[in-house]
Amino acid sequence: MAMGKYSRVDGKKSLNCCSTTSLVVFVAFCLVGVWMLMSSAVPIQTSLSTEENLADKSSKQYEDSSGGLSESVSREDDNGSDSQSETNIENTQNVSQDESVSTSEEKQEEVVSKEVSEEKVESESENGDEGNQQEKFVKESSDEKNETEEEPKTEKENDGDAKINDQEASSGDEQSNSAAESTDQAGDKTSENEQTESEGEKKSEGDESADEKKQEDEVPSQTDEEKVENNQDKNSEESDTSNNMESGKETQKSSISKTQSEYSWKLCNVTAGPDYIPCLDNWKTIRKLPSTMHYEHRERHCPEEASTCLVSLPEGYRRPIKWPTSREKIWYHNVPHTKLAVVKGHQNWVKVTGEYLTFPGGGTQFKNGALHYIDFIQKSLPDIAWGKRSRVILDVGCGVASFGGFLFDRDVLAMSFAPKDEHEAQVQFALERGIPAISAVMGTTRLPYPSSVFDVIHCARCRVPWHVEGGKLLLELNRVLRPGGYFVWSATPVYQKLPEDVGIWKAMSKLTKSMCWDLVVVRNDKLNQVAAAIYRKPSTNECYNERAENEPPLCSESDDPNAAWKVPLEACIHKVAEDASDRGSQWPPQWPSRLEKPPYWLKSQLDVNGKSAPEDFISDYKHWKNVVSKTYLTGMGIDWSSVRNVLDMRAVYGGFAAALKDLNVWVMNVVPHIDSRDTLAIIFERGLIGMYHDWCESFSTYPRTYDVVHADHLFSVLKKRCNLVALIAEVDRILRPEGKLIVWDDAETLNDIESMAKSLHWDIRFTYSKDNMGLLCIQKTFWRPTEQETILSAIA
Repeated sequence: MAMGKYSRVDGKKSLNCCSTTSLVVFVAFCLVGVWMLMSSAVPIQTSLSTEENLADKSSKQYEDSSGGLSESVSREDDNGSDSQSETNIENTQNVSQDESVSTSEEKQEEVVSKEVSEEKVESESENGDEGNQQEKFVKESSDEKNETEEEPKTEKENDGDAKINDQEASSGDEQSNSAAESTDQAGDKTSENEQTESEGEKKSEGDESADEKKQEDEVPSQTDEEKVENNQDKNSEESDTSNNMESGKETQKSSISKTQSEYSWKLCNVTAGPDYIPCLDNWKTIRKLPSTMHYEHRERHCPEEASTCLVSLPEGYRRPIKWPTSREKIWYHNVPHTKLAVVKGHQNWVKVTGEYLTFPGGGTQFKNGALHYIDFIQKSLPDIAWGKRSRVILDVGCGVASFGGFLFDRDVLAMSFAPKDEHEAQVQFALERGIPAISAVMGTTRLPYPSSVFDVIHCARCRVPWHVEGGKLLLELNRVLRPGGYFVWSATPVYQKLPEDVGIWKAMSKLTKSMCWDLVVVRNDKLNQVAAAIYRKPSTNECYNERAENEPPLCSESDDPNAAWKVPLEACIHKVAEDASDRGSQWPPQWPSRLEKPPYWLKSQLDVNGKSAPEDFISDYKHWKNVVSKTYLTGMGIDWSSVRNVLDMRAVYGGFAAALKDLNVWVMNVVPHIDSRDTLAIIFERGLIGMYHDWCESFSTYPRTYDVVHADHLFSVLKKRCNLVALIAEVDRILRPEGKLIVWDDAETLNDIESMAKSLHWDIRFTYSKDNMGLLCIQKTFWRPTEQETILSAIA
């Protein structure tokens, strides 16, 4: 084709010296040569066109733009055919220059197009990898994202093709104009056949130009295809590797989209709002109570069907303040209640200070601070020995639990409780401060503790009528108080001389004497202008056997003193242990020695899983120390400096809590009264606290009170008789936002929990599985649904 081009130029220069006839003969000769070249180029074009079609199909299969090259060639041929109707005639020198410039620009554009195509191929391949990974968690979201990303890419690809086609069309027009000029200069003496040959010449020029471009671009285009195929192979290999490393993930992936729609969470629309406790806010049952004179309306009345809705957050709720600062102040918006500050502010219970609720450490009986009051008790009776002999105490009617909060300074662990009553949110204040507490009342049923477990029981003006109805309520304290333990009673009947107080003091003196309690000391606190009476429970049955009257009566032998869950109160006395090997016959070792040693009375227990009970105790403790040190403290990403309140839903021996001894945390150890062996007394013997509970019901705590909830092989047992969705909703209720749920269980149960956690928008922090058992750590977020569900039983 080079000779054809040059011949036209030379022909134009010789117009002044050659005849028209010579020119026509010369042009005809050139056309014959062009026709011969065209006949040999046609098969090449067919072959390359086939390859391009394959390349185009391959590129479209992976949504790549590299196939646009064959499309542009096809468009150029079409433009070349259309250019036959063009009539513009330009100077051939300008045409030649424009052709070279156009060819150069086309090559640069093609190189840029190829580079963009390669980048798009790599980018799309990378996006594909990311999409596959995201698909394992949220497939639907990933698909929508990929579709959104592909649309602008397609537009860019089309824009790029259009630019190339415009330049190629321009080149075709110039070439057709040059051919038309040659024909006109020949004086229109060429025949129709010559015009046909001229069309063939123009077409061959266009084809040859396309062939040249194809030959230049063919290798990069194939390289692009290879890149796509290699990326696909690489993705496939990575996917296979990922599948091998994460066994079972594919099954979970395929069910994620179903999971998101399977669970429909709603906000609880209840009178209590963000403070909803289902078993204490059941107004439907409370309204039907025949009497409330024994505080029945403050006791547990669980709904017939466990709730599956989620409790709302208080407006302005934020991450709780860390311990020990939280003992002195909390965020007002986390517990936005001011009634106690108005009613009890003068007694230094709580005050409103800007955006905080502050706690000066006072109480009704210790306005000048709990620490002075704690030391006053110690001086009154040195044998109490806070943190040594006396480790685990029960604080009745605790208020905001400042007494228990400052006992931490003396290595004492207090189980504080108070009712959900007109003293607005007092237990919620305690828990927000980082102090152990539950919502409970001295009513008609036993407290959720085994017998003979508390070293000291404390009541500071706790407003409990101990002396009425045969001393039924005080006899319940006698049941849970350890033989030889102390009852500290700081109330107005001890030191005031008003007629009512004098009458109560006389009644209490008679009752405690009949119960064989010794009044050890009555001491005045001059600073706080109060006094305390300290009683001691007998450690033998000698006094009971020598009483002149059997009043209160001894409990029947069939009455199990350790049975506590929903057992009605009886006005009777349980005998203390007499055999040296029985629990309660000896005082536990001093703290902290009692934490690590199996209780002396555990030797009489039956074997557990082929081990003696003491061996099982030691093995359990070693196990949890290993798990806590090697996994919980270092492998889960938990900031334990932000953890204060911990709940173990199935504590067994309390080994998990014991392993956390050196951390600044406390653990509520729950022993399910149906689904586990009764080991709660062992937990108390170690100097830890806990309670019985049935996890098919709501827990007696306020929402958002625990930083970590721990469940060891519990959910797989509970789901056989409980609604697992309701149980997870309960965990969500008691867990603080950004709090962690740690679960050990079988793979099937963990999959169910993980699916529900994802539907709750919780974050999966840690997973581990082996031999169909596994470990899951998930973090609650601040997410709350918008749709509400009205709980009719909770509307006051």
